[in-house]
Amino acid sequence: MATFLYRLGRLAFRRRRLVLLAWVVVLVAAGIGVSSVSGSTTDDFTLPGTQSQQAIDLLEKEFPQASASGATARVVIEAADGRKLTSTVHKPQVAALVDDLRTAPQVASVVDPLSSGLVSASGTIAYTQVTYAVPQADISTAASDALHDVVRRGADAGLAVSLGGNAVLDEGESNAAELIGLLVAAFVLVITFGSLLAAGLPLLSAIVGVGVALCGVTVASSFVDMASNAQTLALMLGLAVAIDYALFIVSRYRSELREGHRPEEAVGRALGTAGSAVVFAGLTVIIALVGLSVIGIAMLTTMGLAAAFAITVAVLVALTLLPALLGLTGTRVANGRFTTRRSRAVQRGHRTPMGVRWGRFVTRHPWKMLLASVVGLGVLALPAMSLRLTLPDDSMAAPGSTQRVAYDTLSKGFGPGFSGPLTVVVDARTSDDPKAAAKDASALLGRLDDVATVRPPVFNKAGDVALINAVPASSPTSQATVDLVADIRERGTALAKAGGAQLMVTGTTALNIDVSAKLGEAMVPYLAIVVGLALILLLLVFRSVLVPLKAALGFLLSVAATLGVLVAVFQWGWLKDLFGVDETAPIVSLLPILLIGVVFGLAMDYEVFLVSGMREAYVHGASPAEAIVTGFRHGARVVTAAAIIMISVFAGFLLDDVALVKSIGMGLAAAVLFDAFVVRMTIVPAVMTLLQDRAWSLPAWLDRVLPNVDVEGEKLRHTLDARDTDAPDPALAGREPVSFTPLG
Repeated sequence: MATFLYRLGRLAFRRRRLVLLAWVVVLVAAGIGVSSVSGSTTDDFTLPGTQSQQAIDLLEKEFPQASASGATARVVIEAADGRKLTSTVHKPQVAALVDDLRTAPQVASVVDPLSSGLVSASGTIAYTQVTYAVPQADISTAASDALHDVVRRGADAGLAVSLGGNAVLDEGESNAAELIGLLVAAFVLVITFGSLLAAGLPLLSAIVGVGVALCGVTVASSFVDMASNAQTLALMLGLAVAIDYALFIVSRYRSELREGHRPEEAVGRALGTAGSAVVFAGLTVIIALVGLSVIGIAMLTTMGLAAAFAITVAVLVALTLLPALLGLTGTRVANGRFTTRRSRAVQRGHRTPMGVRWGRFVTRHPWKMLLASVVGLGVLALPAMSLRLTLPDDSMAAPGSTQRVAYDTLSKGFGPGFSGPLTVVVDARTSDDPKAAAKDASALLGRLDDVATVRPPVFNKAGDVALINAVPASSPTSQATVDLVADIRERGTALAKAGGAQLMVTGTTALNIDVSAKLGEAMVPYLAIVVGLALILLLLVFRSVLVPLKAALGFLLSVAATLGVLVAVFQWGWLKDLFGVDETAPIVSLLPILLIGVVFGLAMDYEVFLVSGMREAYVHGASPAEAIVTGFRHGARVVTAAAIIMISVFAGFLLDDVALVKSIGMGLAAAVLFDAFVVRMTIVPAVMTLLQDRAWSLPAWLDRVLPNVDVEGEKLRHTLDARDTDAPDPALAGREPVSFTPLG
C-alpha cells in the first residue's frame, strides 16, 4: 500500500490542475444534486421483535383510521390573558383553530380538546393531538406550514400556541459551532506550522471534503429515511478528521523537504508514510461506524453510514486533493514566518523539545505516572456506574423553541406525564369476553401508583382489540416511567394467563424505552467487537502481543472515563451551568455506541502515529527507553496538535442548543482529551517502560503466520534510500519546518 500511495502522491502532484478540476467538478455536481432534491430527516424507530413494534403493527391492522405509524403533533394552547379557554371569548377561537387543523394537508384525525376533556384544571391550558396519514419522513412543506399558520392565527387571537411531537420539523440550525471549531483549528495550525499557507491547506481540504460529504448525505436523504442528526455527526467527524489527516501529511511533507527532497518526491514519500497511516486510521473509524448497522436500528445505521461516508471523503481528499494543493505551493509551505523564540531555539537544537522532556520524565517515573493516570481516569469513570439511557424528546429541545415551550406548558397544565402518554393495546381476539378483558385492563392501570389518568377503552370494528390511553404521573424520561412500563407488561402477563387477553404497551414513550434497552444490551457486544478488531489490527501493525493489549485497555479506560463525565454533567447536573446544560436527563441512548465507534478509530490513530516511531527506533537497535523518547520526538508534536484540533472542533458543538448535539460534542471532546493526553501520552510510555523488551515480543509461530503490514512505510523508505532515486538537494536540505505544540 505504501508504494501505491507513493505513486499516487507523485501523480497527483504532477497532474495537480487536473486533480483540482476534478474535485471542483465533484463539488459543483454535489451542490447541483442538493438543489434538485428535497431531502427529509426522521427520528422514527422500528424495532422488529419488540412488544412496542408488535403493538404498532396490530394497531395498523385493527385501527387503520388511527394511523399508528403516522406522524403526530401536539398543539398546546394557553390563554395569554389568564381567562379560561371555555369562556365565551376563547371557546370559538379554539374551535376555529381545531377546524384549521382538520383541513390541513395530510392530517388523518384531530382530537377536539374542549369536547374530549383535554383542558387543564385551571382551564387556561388545553392541547389537541393531530395524527397524520403519513410518517414523519413524508411530512410535506405545506403540512408543516399549516401547523405554523395555526400558531400565528392563535397569537393574533390572543392565544399562546406551541407545537410538539415528531411532526414538527426542526428550524434551521446555527453554524456557530462549526465556525468556532474552524477558527480554533486555524489558530492551532498557524502556531504548529508557523505559516499561514501551511495552515490554510488542511482547512481548505477539510472544507471541500465536508462540503462534498454533506451534499452527498443530503441527496441520500431523498431516497432513504435519514436520521435528523446524521448530518450533524457527519459534519462534526468529517471536519475534525479531515483537518487532522491533512495535518499529518503536511507535517510529513515539510519533514521530507527538510531532508532535502524535491517537492514531488517529498509528496510521494509523505503519502507513502503518513498517508499509509491515514488510510489505516480512516479504515478503523469507517469499520467501527459501519458496524453500527449490525445493531438493527435504522436511525443508528443511517447516522453511522453518513459519518462513515464523511470519513471516506476526508481520506480521499487527503490522498488526492492535498498533494495537488501541495504541488501548487511547492517549497513555500515550509517557510514559517510566525515563529516564536522558543520554536527557533528548538529548531536550532539549542533547546530540547517539550515532548522529549515529557517522554524522559515518564520513563524515569513509570509507576507514579501509571498509577496517577489510571486512578484519575478510574475516579472519573465512577459515575458511569449510574448510567441511564433514554432517547431525546421535547424536554431536551432547545430552550425557547416551540417544542420546548409546548413541553413546559403541557407539564405546567397537566403534569410531566402528559407529554409522554402510554398506548396500551388489549389484544382479546383469543378471549371469551373481550369487553371484560378491556375492563380488567383499565382497572389494572387505574390501580397503579404512577398512573395519573386512564381514558376509557376504544374498540376496533370487530370489538376484540381495545385501545387504552394511560398518562404516567412522571416525565417520559424518568426512571419511574421506565419502571411503570415494565410493571404494566409484567402484570399483563398475569392478565393474559387469567383471561386470555394479551396486554401490550406502545407509543413513543414505550418505544423509546425499548430502543434504549436494546442499545444498552448491544453496547457490550459491540464493544467486544471493536476491541477485538483493535487487537487484530494492532497485532498486524506492531507485530507484538502486549502493545495491542495495552492499547485496547487504554481505549476502554478512555471510554469509561468519558461516560463518567457525561453522567456527572448531563445526568447528575455537576457543572451543568458551566457547560450550558439547561436540564438534567438520562444520557441519550445513541451516544455510548457512537462514542465507542468514533473513539476507537481516533485512539488507534494516535496509537499508530506515536508508537510506530518507537517501534522503528527499537528495531534499529535503540533501548526500550530510548525508543520511547524517539517516538515522542517524532510523533508527540503532531499528535498533540491533532488532538487539540479535534477537541476544539468537538467542543465547539457545546454551544449548540440541542441536548443530543451538545452531549455528542462534549463526549467526543472529553474522549479525545483523555485518550490523547492521558492514555497515549502518559499511560502508553509508562507501560512500555515497565515492559521493556517484552513489549515487542512475538511468539515465533505467530511471527511466521502474520503478514507484514507496512503501515508507516518503513519498507518504502528503505527501498527508496537503497535505490537513491532522489538525491538530496543542497538548496533544500536543512529546512526545518517550524513546529510548536505544548509537548514539542
